Amino acid sequence: MRTIAMLAVLAIAAGGGWFSRGWFEDAQRLTALEAARAATSQALARESVIAGVVEARLATLDAHQRVIDRGVIREIQKPIYRRVCLEPDAVRLLNAAAAGRAPDPTDTAEPLPDDAAAAE
Repeated sequence: MRTIAMLAVLAIAAGGGWFSRGWFEDAQRLTALEAARAATSQALARESVIAGVVEARLATLDAHQRVIDRGVIREIQKPIYRRVCLEPDAVRLLNAAAAGRAPDPTDTAEPLPDDAAAAE
């Protein structure tokens, strides 16, 4: 009987310790949450004061804006490429691209010689 009573006392002590440990941890969590809320509310209060000062300063400012129109007119011409260091076929392709049309692949820049068969 003593053994059963001793085990019951140990079980009650262990259960009480477990409950008290849970209450202690909950109290620590609650303290941390309250500290975080207090820090957040202090930061928001500080920032709202700063925002109020900025808004008051902006309300006193006048917006000055100047529009300067110098009337610059630019005339854009489509470039015509000339042979400087490009072959005639490359110049023909560039001119066709500048004009916005697809070049005819059978059109050559230089006509074929009359004696093409004899040239070989």
